[in-house]
Amino acid sequence: MLKFLPSLNDHNLPYPDTIHPIVVHFVIAMVLFAFFCDVVGYLTRNSRFFEVSWWNMFFATISIFIAIIFGQIEAGLAEPYNAVEPVLNLHTLLGWSLSGIIAAITAWRYVIRLRDPQRLPILYLGVGVLLTVLVCLQVYLGDELVWVYGLHTVRVVEAVKEGLLR
Repeated sequence: MLKFLPSLNDHNLPYPDTIHPIVVHFVIAMVLFAFFCDVVGYLTRNSRFFEVSWWNMFFATISIFIAIIFGQIEAGLAEPYNAVEPVLNLHTLLGWSLSGIIAAITAWRYVIRLRDPQRLPILYLGVGVLLTVLVCLQVYLGDELVWVYGLHTVRVVEAVKEGLLR
C-alpha cells in the first residue's frame, strides 16, 4: 500500500514546494482588502465598496479552509523539532480559530447586506479592526515558522533527518 504514496522531496513534501503559504496569502489579502473597502465605503458613503468587501470576505471564508487543509498536511510532514513546536501549535490554534471567526463575520456581513446594503454599523468596523490584528499576528507566526525556524527548508529537513535537531 505504501508504494502507491508519492515519495517525499528535499523539502519533505510529496509536491515541489509548500502550498499553504500560497493559498493563505489570498486569504490575508482578501480579509485586509475587505476591511479597507469597508472603511472607505463607510467614510465616503459609497456602498459599492461594501459589495467589494462582501465578496472578498465570502471567498476568504472558502479559501481559509483550503489553506488549513494544506497547513495541516504540511505541518504534519514538517517533523517539527522541540524549539518550533510552541510556535507551530499557536499558529495552528489561531488558524483554526480564524476560520471560525472569519466564517462568523462573513455570516454577520451577509445579514447586514440583506437588511441594508447601503449602510454598515460602526460595530462591524470595530470587529474588522480586531480581525485585522488577529490576521497580522497569524502572519507574524507564519513568518517565524519559515524565516526563524526554517520549516520545509532543505537544510532544516536534512538536520532533522540527521538527528541534529530534536
